[in-house]
Amino acid sequence: MIITMHGLSTMHCNIQTDIRLAKETGYDALEIVEIKLLRYLDCGFKAEDLAQLFKKYSIRPVCINALKNIERVKPKERKELLAEAERLCKAAEVLGCQTIQLVPFCGLKGRLWKEVLKLTAKNAADIADIGKQYGVRFQLEPIAWSPIHSLSQSLQVIEEAGRDNVGMVIDFWHLWAGEETTPDEVAKLDASQIYGIHFCDGIRHKKGTKWVEEELRGFLPGEGKIPVRKWVDAVKSTGFDGVWSSELLSPKHWEWDLLEIAHETKARMEQYLM
Repeated sequence: MIITMHGLSTMHCNIQTDIRLAKETGYDALEIVEIKLLRYLDCGFKAEDLAQLFKKYSIRPVCINALKNIERVKPKERKELLAEAERLCKAAEVLGCQTIQLVPFCGLKGRLWKEVLKLTAKNAADIADIGKQYGVRFQLEPIAWSPIHSLSQSLQVIEEAGRDNVGMVIDFWHLWAGEETTPDEVAKLDASQIYGIHFCDGIRHKKGTKWVEEELRGFLPGEGKIPVRKWVDAVKSTGFDGVWSSELLSPKHWEWDLLEIAHETKARMEQYLM
């Protein structure tokens, strides 16, 4: 397995610091936050420079998280989406980063499922075709409050897209908080369908209240309500042996010393994996 630091866990630092922290705390790899990567590039630095830094510290760049709002359908917005995909794919190729995450939000909320499925899958297919040119694959993440919030729905999107470089990321919180996916369903997956795991904890949204992800996910593994052991065991039963990424989306913990966050999230994950 590839023990991976997630750049969201250390939100308030830049990508170069993320790479160094990952090395200093014993991770194998880094899941790159796209806003940190794009900020680096927008400041005039080159992806080639960053690739050398990954090599210097012997840290693998395993995923860029994420290409967001992939359900965009208005012509101008869709054109922007595909341009964003191309830019991330170009950077991923230089970095030797195999995977980019796809995130569908709520742009199609209120539409019939057949329409949501068709439109999202069409975008995913076109993005996948761009990625194919750069040797990049894509992991789809269901979002707990969006029209695509379950494993079943996500697999339908992947099947409809019909591309062999689109798979799943199993995010414990999103699938558990979406309340339509069980660990048993995850256990039935073929390991080849899984491109990565987001190891995390949290609580569920209370019906009738606003979704505030930073509050619902502000828990270290073992301190929330997710039956983390069941989710870990479900993934392991598939034979998956790839990227396990320790994701802590928590403003409270972002105020900790960054080195402490990196150490603690790794230690919590290893309690379940080793």
